Amino acid sequence: MLGAKVPPRLITRLNPFSKTPTRLNPPNPNQSPLLFENLLHLLKQCASTKQLKQIHTQMLINSVDKPNFLLPRIIDLKDFTYASLLFSHIPEPNDYAFNVMIRGLTTTWQKYQLTIEFYYQMKSLYLMPNNFTYPFVFIACANLLELNHGRAAHSSVFKTRLDKDGHVSHSLITMYARCGELGFARKVFDEISERDLVSWNSMISGYCKMGCAGEAVRLFCEMRTDGFEPDERTLVTVLGACGDLGDLSLGKWVEGFVIENKLEMNTYVGSALIGMYGKCGDLSSARRVFDSMKKKDRITWNAMISGYAQNGMSDEAMVLFDGMKEAGVNPDKITLVGVLSACASIGALELGKWIDTYATERGLQHDIYVGTALIDMYAKCGSLATALRVFEDMPQKNEVSWNAMISALAFHGRAHEAISLFKRMTEGCASVRPNDITFVGLLSACVHAGLVDKGRQLFNLMSSSFGLVPKIEHYSCMVDLLSRAGLVHEAWDFIQKMPEKPDQVVLGALLGACRKCKNVDVSEQVLQLLLELEPANSGNYVISSKIYANLEMWDDSARMRMLMRQRGVSKTPGCSWIGNEDQLHEFHSGEGSTEILDVIKLLYEDLKIEGYIPNINSV
Repeated sequence: MLGAKVPPRLITRLNPFSKTPTRLNPPNPNQSPLLFENLLHLLKQCASTKQLKQIHTQMLINSVDKPNFLLPRIIDLKDFTYASLLFSHIPEPNDYAFNVMIRGLTTTWQKYQLTIEFYYQMKSLYLMPNNFTYPFVFIACANLLELNHGRAAHSSVFKTRLDKDGHVSHSLITMYARCGELGFARKVFDEISERDLVSWNSMISGYCKMGCAGEAVRLFCEMRTDGFEPDERTLVTVLGACGDLGDLSLGKWVEGFVIENKLEMNTYVGSALIGMYGKCGDLSSARRVFDSMKKKDRITWNAMISGYAQNGMSDEAMVLFDGMKEAGVNPDKITLVGVLSACASIGALELGKWIDTYATERGLQHDIYVGTALIDMYAKCGSLATALRVFEDMPQKNEVSWNAMISALAFHGRAHEAISLFKRMTEGCASVRPNDITFVGLLSACVHAGLVDKGRQLFNLMSSSFGLVPKIEHYSCMVDLLSRAGLVHEAWDFIQKMPEKPDQVVLGALLGACRKCKNVDVSEQVLQLLLELEPANSGNYVISSKIYANLEMWDDSARMRMLMRQRGVSKTPGCSWIGNEDQLHEFHSGEGSTEILDVIKLLYEDLKIEGYIPNINSV
């Protein structure tokens, strides 16, 4: 690899304009220092690689051997090939040359693996890494999740007595946090004797990026108690944590802090505020911040569109998307994912197809996130074949892509195909590890197809083969599956094993199954839980009354109706809609003109002629 090996001392040097070595005159000890000063001045002023090569040529011609002056300027101009070539022809690079290259590899070119290689190469030449070396090495380890190399470098930090250096400590916190070792990150933070704002920001950001929003907020409060005022980075990080926690009050405090201290509502702070309000469901505040921003870039538009899409306001998301295009802001993959989510919610297939074409024209259709959103959109808009086509055409698939396709097949009642795709996912070339969302999709497929035995097998497979702990969603699927199959006692057993209290949807499904199976024992226990959750839901009382009526337990049936009246619960009247051309007509039970009632009587007479017999068992 270019630049990966330091050559021995060379007699020849490379001319920047030639691929053949050019033998140079030995350095002239009487060379005027004025020439070097002029070249150095030109070096600072040059704005392109072409100009820099001309200066380099003059340095070679005049035997001015100063590669350490050239390297930083080449890195500033982001020419990796030229920098590597120059470095490889330094006979004996010192620690400065290595540090400049390590910094460039990490921050300019993001070639993190080469950063680590250069670090070990530096040590092999018995050059001592210092406080200009380690921060970039730790950043590289953080981005590569190379915990072992990071720990080894941390050990060297102690040997060189750099563990008290602020820059080294900050990068160490970032490295450990990114690698999932928050305990070690916090230990480094706690051992900093004199913390500055960067120390606090590093630790708060570490918590937030690893999903520990609560710890991030607690540390932010501790930082304020210690007398530190947050800066822009702090505020953006904390707003992200507030969104994850749904902590609207702290999020509003941050906005108040920005206004009170007359801080600039730039794109980073503004977008973070919009994102926080969106996650907390306060879309009016999000839109207020959005409209107040004088400058809106793509990040700002994306935050507002995503906020609408995530809160089911699909029409608003699509109107804003049109506004974004009219404003001349080009959508990116984040925009497309947000709008595709909105399309999926309301079945806007035509706009979804337009986005598919737009993504293809810009080479974004193979992005994992865009492809996954396309699968979800096509499936929810009823175009399963197209969803499958998008899935099969994806060059790379992660667990989210597989989960989207499995859920799509389940949604369309194609249970056996969903299970077959799961086998492809976990076996053979794919070998992607499933997660809890995978099994929600699989169990949902079993529910739609009534595959009770397969559902039991998959539920047990979660823990036995993949070490996954079933969550309430998985128990809910099993209760629904067993309820539909009439296995009410087994379903009730599942409810009692749930890690959390069941919700009204699960209990409602089981209560409906109890009515179908005429099971009073389980229904009474289910009803007790339902009345605690939804004391004002008339459906629970009505179904229970009908269960008793079906078993001719008239006193109990009447008791449920009486209890309903005593609690002031009224049955929501039945409602239906009829579309006629461009108008939608709504009808409620018990309402209607004499003409409508006459038509209903005529329909009822026709039904009797056709042999219809009403079911009056529960009346």
